[in-house]
Amino acid sequence: MPDTQMRPLADVMAPIEHARGLPNAHYTDPATIAAENRACLETTWAAIAVASDVPAPGDAKPITFLGQPLLLLRDDAGDVRVFYNICRHRGMILVEEPRKIEGAIRCPYHSWCYAKDGRLVATPHVGGPGQNAHPGIDRKTLGLGPVRAHVWRDVVFVNLSGDAPEFAELHADLIARWSEFDQPLYHGGPDSTFTLDLATNWKLAVENYCESYHLPWVHPGLNSYSRLEDHYNIEVPGAYSGQGSYVYRQLRGTMEETFPDFANLSEMWNEGAEYVALYPNVLLGVHRDHAFAIILEPVAHDRTREHVHLYYAAPNTDETLRAKNATQWKSVFIEDIFVVEGMQRGRAASGFDGGRFSPAMDGPTHLFHAWVASRIEAAG
Repeated sequence: MPDTQMRPLADVMAPIEHARGLPNAHYTDPATIAAENRACLETTWAAIAVASDVPAPGDAKPITFLGQPLLLLRDDAGDVRVFYNICRHRGMILVEEPRKIEGAIRCPYHSWCYAKDGRLVATPHVGGPGQNAHPGIDRKTLGLGPVRAHVWRDVVFVNLSGDAPEFAELHADLIARWSEFDQPLYHGGPDSTFTLDLATNWKLAVENYCESYHLPWVHPGLNSYSRLEDHYNIEVPGAYSGQGSYVYRQLRGTMEETFPDFANLSEMWNEGAEYVALYPNVLLGVHRDHAFAIILEPVAHDRTREHVHLYYAAPNTDETLRAKNATQWKSVFIEDIFVVEGMQRGRAASGFDGGRFSPAMDGPTHLFHAWVASRIEAAG
């Protein structure tokens, strides 16, 4: 392996003037990435879905995250829960497709049944024919395996290791920064969500989103009114980074109609907007009249799926305007695909040393690299 692949991660965490990016192996080598995933995705709060994926009690959606079978479920009380999607008897997958669970969750193998709060409620013939109980099978201790979960801005985060700090503690800075938006969010519905498949490692999608440096060349339409000089860097080490704009322009319909604004926002949001990558894998945007969340699903070391969701300040917003907004954002995000896929292909160059950062323009991206390196180093 070339020396550029073996250099210490201290180079990545160095001050930006001297730092280099993560070595190629962190984008191309499945073994390196598996260890990185444990450090960066399993032991903190990673995003897997949005609560709007299960809008009503009984709605269930199976999710595979880092190869692990999970079940997103809204229980009868309306709370969003995440369980391991396996029966406690023989490890059979319980739910294969998104569906409404009317009664209990029944295992298709031996018909063990679970309530929507995870309790094991039926074990037919477990003690022999016609005997539905056995002293050696304690139902109270054999409920569905819970996964630690938290919902913020409709995004469902999980902590697979179970030992991360509380979400509100870990992300107190961003929660406070966007406290004005701590009000109801309304998902725009089927016309306000779409998925993009990218031939790239998930980290490159984060790195690209963090910075505005690429706008003049990659997003000429957006840059025509939201120029490079109209943006500022957002940098909070160890938590999140991104960019802000001073010139957000509201989308207007044919009759000059706009989406309703979020209530009681300060003047900075009249023409301001912010876009941050909340580490590790969710990309968020806020504006006076709508917001979005992008969940990055790491499908493979060189494959990522972006799940994009758009939100509004009021329910039942104008359908035509929603569709126009979704089309506009989809066009912007599609423009980034050739960049992140090109960088992924570039990581096959054995002579690439991780690259350098512009001290003026790449601060948010460098912070993400440094966060990844610090998590790996802390994990040993």
